Order: sequence, then C-alpha cells, then structure tokens
Amino acid sequence: MNRRTIMVSTAFAAIAVFAGGAALYGGKPVETQPATPVADNTLVRMHSPVMGPSAAPVTIVEFFDPACEACRAFYPIVKQMMSQTGNDVQLVLRYTALHQGSDEAVRILEAARKQNLFQPVLEALLANQPEWAVHGAPDIEKAWQIAAGGGLDLAKGRQDATSSAVDAVLAADAADVRANNVRQTPTFFVNGKPLTEFSPQGLYSLVSAELKATKPGS
Repeated sequence: MNRRTIMVSTAFAAIAVFAGGAALYGGKPVETQPATPVADNTLVRMHSPVMGPSAAPVTIVEFFDPACEACRAFYPIVKQMMSQTGNDVQLVLRYTALHQGSDEAVRILEAARKQNLFQPVLEALLANQPEWAVHGAPDIEKAWQIAAGGGLDLAKGRQDATSSAVDAVLAADAADVRANNVRQTPTFFVNGKPLTEFSPQGLYSLVSAELKATKPGS
C-alpha cells in the first residue's frame, strides 16, 4: 500500500469529520462563478471552472481527475470547508486527465457547463465513480448515462463535447499540468502556494493560514 493509497483512506475517513455526518455530496450547492486569476496564470485560466465567490480572498486550485478516487474523497471535504468559511474561499478546478477515459469524462463535464449543470453532473460522476471509472476499462457510456441522471441533455451534450472549444480546454490544462509539474491527483495550491502535506488536515491548515493572512493586522 503506497502513501497515496493510505491518504485516500484517510481522506474518506475524514469526510465524516468535515461533513458532520452529512451525505457524501449533500448540502447547499456552491455558487459557480467565472474564475478569478491569481498571479501565476498557469494555475488559473479564464476557462477554468470555479465554485465560490469570485471576490474570495483565498483561492484553492485543485488539479483533479474525475476518475481519481482521492479526488472523489476530497471533494466533500473541500466543499464543507468552503461552506464553513462563508464567502472567503473559492475553488478552481483544473483538469488533469491521468487515467484512461478521463479526457472523455472531462468532455462530459464541459458539455454540462454549457447547460449550466457543471456541479450536479460533477457530483453525479463522483458519487457514482465506481460504476464507470474502472481502471483499465472505463465505461464512458455509463458516465454519459450518469450525467443524464444529473439533468444533462444527452443529445446536445454529445455534440458540445466534441467541439473545438473543449479540445482547446483539454490542451491548455494539459500544458499547465506540465508547467506546474503535477504528477498526481489531487494536487492543491492555495493562493499559489503548493500543499506539501497531503492530507485533509494539511489542506485545512494551509487554507486557515491564508485566511488568517487576509485579516487586518495579521
């Protein structure tokens, strides 16, 4: 069992602590806004999906793969953290298609964005990840059906998913993955600072430190 596998188990265990026993993806939806660029534009692009207030003083950038088990584990943790901090934290998602079939899942998410359904489709794919994201044999048609369960218009979605705009998003994010030397998912940056202690507590501590730094007199 490697360190990442251990941390995935730790993250799942921490969900109950951060979410207060709530359902895995329950709770109030997080507002989706255009991204607020940070100093290093290889971390945030204008096309990047972002959840939370655009004027938030703390930006979490997550390089994530929709087929990644650790990303699935961390999502409700980050969402709960944002809920607890009010309007002070926003989450920017960067696509990191490391697993087989992940690029197709990203296309589904981008199609969902065109229908203003990014978050419900993302949460449907994550919640049902074991059904479609079988390593080595992903079932992308199953992923589409799960997205339809999240409200996606499949006919329009399949058309939008193959557009040149989505090709450009995938290419840009792949370039930024390389530029930031991202080798595993999730990889987090908070206000441009890399998370070096990969754990729920490590992320909480880094976000808390950045929140404190934004307060007057700190």
